[in-house]
Amino acid sequence: MIEVKHLYKSFEGVPVLKDINTVFEKGKTNLIIGQSGSGKTVLMKCCIGLYEPENGEILYNGRKFNNASEKKRKNIREEMGVLFQGGALFDSLTVEENIMFPLNMFTKMTLKEKKERVNYVLENVNLSGTNEKFPAELSGGMMKRVAIARAISLMPKYLFADEPNSGLDPKTAERIDQLLHSLTKKFNMTTVINTHDMNSVIQIGENISFINKGNLWWEGTNKEIFHTNNPELNDFVFSTELTRRLKE
Repeated sequence: MIEVKHLYKSFEGVPVLKDINTVFEKGKTNLIIGQSGSGKTVLMKCCIGLYEPENGEILYNGRKFNNASEKKRKNIREEMGVLFQGGALFDSLTVEENIMFPLNMFTKMTLKEKKERVNYVLENVNLSGTNEKFPAELSGGMMKRVAIARAISLMPKYLFADEPNSGLDPKTAERIDQLLHSLTKKFNMTTVINTHDMNSVIQIGENISFINKGNLWWEGTNKEIFHTNNPELNDFVFSTELTRRLKE
């Protein structure tokens, strides 16, 4: 579980996050949604330590993160897995070498143990046998799955995914959603997904935080999101023909 308490963040005096209070639950897919520029990416980057908030607290299972010593922050960071928007695979490294990268950085595993872990996570993302391929030899969906495999290679307690469906066709995007959801359940992780994809909201939005102009505007589930009287949320949710039809 991750708790965010009274979080404020600004850039050059312009407030971007304003008194954010929310909880990302363990064993669930927690979605942060909102329009571009709403502050959702800033919230995620504060949670993983890429941005420092001016005020407020971020707690991982009760442990302070942003106000903690560097040693304690490092210990918590080692429990995180991060899936970046573009996948961020190293073009010059094979699939196996990409997945081994965090294992080389943060563990003292033997080469045999690392290879076993690589095979294990590849099996979990349905990419067994792709160890020696390079990213250029993979489809967009396969690259995202390799990036997910790398993100879970350290068996994290907390998994962050920034726009995991970006650049994917609808069918592949749905597969990525279901993969993230199934891995969350299998490993009982606290998964936080930053997205504006309403298909993801419908499919896997177990716990949703809607950010609007830096404010936490609404919280709920994918079953509740279509039945609110919140005008800003409704403008966001029913902005496509598909979701307008669902409303009918």
